[in-house]
Amino acid sequence: MGRPTDNPKNTSIKFKADDETVSMLKECSKLLEVSQAEILRRGVHRIYDDLKK
Repeated sequence: MGRPTDNPKNTSIKFKADDETVSMLKECSKLLEVSQAEILRRGVHRIYDDLKK
């Protein structure tokens, strides 16, 4: 078990992506020094926030 958190990440999602998207995801992850999962979470939050405007 990892460190205690107020926001556990206990749901796993699997999806298909083309090679270009995977390459962009890996590059974003490397440049920002965060996990690929964090990049995807940030993307979902950004789109959600844009929809609420």
